[in-house]
Amino acid sequence: MNIQTKPNDLAAFWMPFSANRQFKKAPRLFVEAKGVHYITDDGRRVLDGTSGLWCVNAGHCRPKIVEAIRKQAETLDFAGTFQMGHTRAFELANRLTAIAPKGFEHVFFTNSGSESVETALKMAIAYHRAKGNAAKVRLIGRERGYHGVNFGGTSVGGIGGNRKMFGTLVGGVDHLRHTHDLSRNAYARGEPEHGAELADELERIVALHDASTIAAVIVEPVACSTGVLIPPKGYLKRLEAICRKHDILLIADEVITAFGRLGTPFAADYFDISPDLITTAKAITNGTIPMGAVFVKSHIHDAFMNGPEWMIDFFHGYTYSGHPMACAASIGTLDTFADEGLLTRAAELAPYWEERMHALKGLPHVIDIRNIGLIGAVEFEPDPAQPGKRAFDRFVQAFEQGLLVRQTGDIIALSPPLIITKDEIDQLFDIFAKVLKTAN
Repeated sequence: MNIQTKPNDLAAFWMPFSANRQFKKAPRLFVEAKGVHYITDDGRRVLDGTSGLWCVNAGHCRPKIVEAIRKQAETLDFAGTFQMGHTRAFELANRLTAIAPKGFEHVFFTNSGSESVETALKMAIAYHRAKGNAAKVRLIGRERGYHGVNFGGTSVGGIGGNRKMFGTLVGGVDHLRHTHDLSRNAYARGEPEHGAELADELERIVALHDASTIAAVIVEPVACSTGVLIPPKGYLKRLEAICRKHDILLIADEVITAFGRLGTPFAADYFDISPDLITTAKAITNGTIPMGAVFVKSHIHDAFMNGPEWMIDFFHGYTYSGHPMACAASIGTLDTFADEGLLTRAAELAPYWEERMHALKGLPHVIDIRNIGLIGAVEFEPDPAQPGKRAFDRFVQAFEQGLLVRQTGDIIALSPPLIITKDEIDQLFDIFAKVLKTAN
């Protein structure tokens, strides 16, 4: 049977996290990418102000990554890692632990940030069971947190819109208060001055549930998907100390912040904290092939290594954990990061980025501007009759003017590739400022 599909028929693809009906009336389609630009289906150049989806840290279509993928496809397209292995997975694991924060000597591969979170949550519960603390099963997230879309990640996540369609999900979960405080911290540059005491909310939760029932706390060092909520000075170290006090594992969800986004290899380096588990994905392959990884400290890994040697030590994993193509892409990505100093380049650009961000203050409907590393957010006064519409309109208008930004609620987030130049930063903010001045 000869089945023909219209190339411009958009109905079959139910797009994720999208206003499908609006998009399909006026689609925004890319056909090429290079460096810091996309090319649309009608030939326009669009400056990528969001690193794809927080993941293309080295810019698009980088030669070493492309070549690594091509060579791997010709050599070994697939080999599983259940009771077998291939050299690329071990090579990559060693490359990753070499740049990880001190104490992280093991890596468990996944295929996405959502899977990294599920893996870390299961590791936390299983670790306590292995240590004889089987009652420690409760998981603590944070309001406005985003930890992917699987059952565990949605449960510990704290964005209402991501949860309301799906019922109770995983039981036994509680949430810390978020750190967003416009009344005290509006227009802060970098880490806000006020709010470290919000970490003490964990003590209230411990008193309510008892530490003997709590396995882990999971937080994003910077809560990016909800609109770039930057932790107050001292907040994360205070949270870490409370976790240590009560034998609660701290999981740092670095799916966005890992691999140079803040000007350090990991956000744990930037904030000088030492979590027990770090979840990653996105930039680990520069967005080219899906992959994630959970970084694990030795005391957690070793707790599983006490049974008979022939027995499976952790009953968890994915068919594509450590996929050869993804490993090759990640090795090419790490080579590119190293060649161009991209794991620290954001620190060099951050002061210039900050000045251009805060120059938007005073433009119509802007009520806050936030920045850290090479991340920024502009928050708008909401229209009570149309929540999120103000930022969505500016997202669409920016695209029409040649700039891709990220809309979440009444906030526009920015996170360009780490290869961006100061001239390209100027182009980005010139376009964005024009949009903000002329939008309704």
